[in-house]
Amino acid sequence: MTIDVIDLRGFYSQRVGAVARRLISRGITRHWPDAEGQRVLGLGYSTPYLGLFRDNCERCFAFMPAAQGVLKWPTARPTLSTLVDEFSLPLPDAAVDRILLVHALEMSDDPDSFMREVWRVLAPSGRIMMVIPNRRGVWARGDNTPFGHGQPYSRSQITQLLRRTWFTPIAWSEALFVPPIDSGWMLRSAMAWEKMGAALSSPFPGVLLVEATKQVYRGIPAKRERTRLIPSLEPALVPRPLRRQRP
Repeated sequence: MTIDVIDLRGFYSQRVGAVARRLISRGITRHWPDAEGQRVLGLGYSTPYLGLFRDNCERCFAFMPAAQGVLKWPTARPTLSTLVDEFSLPLPDAAVDRILLVHALEMSDDPDSFMREVWRVLAPSGRIMMVIPNRRGVWARGDNTPFGHGQPYSRSQITQLLRRTWFTPIAWSEALFVPPIDSGWMLRSAMAWEKMGAALSSPFPGVLLVEATKQVYRGIPAKRERTRLIPSLEPALVPRPLRRQRP
């Protein structure tokens, strides 16, 4: 089930959304401290997190799937966001160096085709970062946050999907150990929840952060073409032209 872009914006304007944004941003910067000189693409509703790279990367823009809708981003600058077909991105092959997927994969009706399109536009040395709802987490069990919509994933399911679509996972982390309760005390103690969950290796984080790289030399199954036999033609007698006799 795809959540509307207006609802996504509304969530991040609330206290719970602000805390989620801060904790997920902390995890993203742990993997990608900067993106200097890189071409960064955000897919899904990634604009709350693209500000981490907008000022130091070569270029930064956001693609929002048609089923989700689009909002202007950034609000006070020239627009860097657009509405796209998630299975046919308006980019040439190997066009970007890094891709950030937030509220994207779990909303897709065809994850394999979506990830293969991501593979196509990613440069050979590029990397992707996916923020995906954890199937075992508390945030995926209710529909009061965007992480409770769509298809949540376990670590093994993500690994299988990445390998099917020619990616190699290289780093994992977790975020949102705090329950999604709009309580002042609970939200103020969010950082303590994060440190305690990481120290105890809790299996119930709200989201999984997965960094993966593109497999350039992927295995392609060999298919032997079946030789098409053309039936031989039977010989036929051709009458010789008659010679004209001179008178």
